[in-house]
Amino acid sequence: MNIARRSVLSGLTAVAAGWGGASLALAAAPGEKRFVVILQRGAMDGLAAIVPHGDSGYTALRGAPPDGLLDLDGFYGLHPALTGMHALYKAGSVLPIHAVAGPYRVRSHFEAQDYLESGTDHRLTSGWLNRTVAAMGADALAVGVSLPLLLRGEAAVANWAPQGMAEPAPNLYAAIAALNASDSTIGPAIAAGLKERGFIHRTPMDRPDATDRNSFPALAAAAGAMLRAPDGPRIAAMEIGGWDTHAFQATRLVGPLKQLDAGLVALKTALADKWQQTVVLVMTEFGRTARLNGTAGTDHGTAGVAFLLGGPVRGGRVQADWPGLGAGQLFEDRDLAPTTDLRAVAKGVLSAHLGLSASVLDRVFPGSGSASPMLQLVG
Repeated sequence: MNIARRSVLSGLTAVAAGWGGASLALAAAPGEKRFVVILQRGAMDGLAAIVPHGDSGYTALRGAPPDGLLDLDGFYGLHPALTGMHALYKAGSVLPIHAVAGPYRVRSHFEAQDYLESGTDHRLTSGWLNRTVAAMGADALAVGVSLPLLLRGEAAVANWAPQGMAEPAPNLYAAIAALNASDSTIGPAIAAGLKERGFIHRTPMDRPDATDRNSFPALAAAAGAMLRAPDGPRIAAMEIGGWDTHAFQATRLVGPLKQLDAGLVALKTALADKWQQTVVLVMTEFGRTARLNGTAGTDHGTAGVAFLLGGPVRGGRVQADWPGLGAGQLFEDRDLAPTTDLRAVAKGVLSAHLGLSASVLDRVFPGSGSASPMLQLVG
C-alpha cells in the first residue's frame, strides 16, 4: 500500500478509539468502483426489518404490524426505525432481497458466521472478500483488534488498531446481567450499574439514543470519507452487532436498527458524489423464527433479508420469490423458507459492478455452481 493511501487510512485515528460492537476493514483496488460489505452479527430478524404485512399468515405468527410501518409496495413495509433507508428506497437506491439465506442450514451463530464469511456450506481458512481482493490485485488494511474471517486468506491484509480500541462486545453486558439476575445481591447491583452508565435497554447497541462518536454511524462516516478520497481504498467491510433478540424483540431491535439506518445515511453523506460508484451489501448469518417465542422474542432461524444500497443499485422495489407464511409454507414448520441463495446476490454484484469473470467467481465462491449470479441488481 503506497504512502498516500496510508495517509488517507490514518484519518481513522480520530474516531477509532471505541467503536464497541462495530469494526471496519478496508482495501485498495484499481478503478473507481466502490464495494462495501456490512455484517450484522447475531442474526437480524428479516420479518421485522421488512414486514410482509400483505401476507395473510403474518398476523397469525406475529400479531398486528408495528405502528408507523413505512410502506414499500403495498405488500411489504419497512420497520419504522429505518426512516433514512426509506428515503433512499423512494429515491431508488435501496433494494431489499427477502427470503434469502446462505447455502448452509445450521442455527449456530459460530458455524453460520464462519460459513457466511467463507462463502460456502463449510468453513474455509479464507473469506470470500479476501479472495475477491486477491483476484483484483488489491491491498487491504483491517482496522481493529482482530481480522474477520471474511478478509483472511491469500491476499495480505495489514492490521492496525489505536490504543484503547478494544471494547467488550455489546452482548457481553446483557450476558453478564442475565447470568447474575437470580442473585438477590449482585443482580440488582449490576442492573443499576448498567442503568447509571446509560445502558437502560441492557446493552449499548440496544440504546435507541446511541448516537455518540463511539457508534456505527461514526465508523460508517469515517469509512465513507476514506472511500471517497482519490487515493483511498475501494473496498470496505464493516460489522455491527446487537441482533440476537431472543427476548423483548420489539424493544431491543429499535437501537440496532437506528444505528444501522444512521450509519448507512452517514456513509452515503460522506461518500458524496462517489455514492454513484458504490454498492453496499448488508447481510446477516441467518434469519429468525417466524413465530414469537414465550418471551416476545425470536430464536435462530433460516431465511431473512439482505439489502443492496448505492447509486448503481436498481432499487425502489423488493426482490423476492416469496414463499408465504401460511400453513405448510414454513421451513421445518418454524422458519421463513429460503428461496434465494445469498451467494447468487453477491456474485451478481461482483460480476456486474466490479467486473469479475465467471471463472473468478468460481474461485471466490467455490462449489457455487448452483447459485448463478443474480441479474438486474445493479446497472
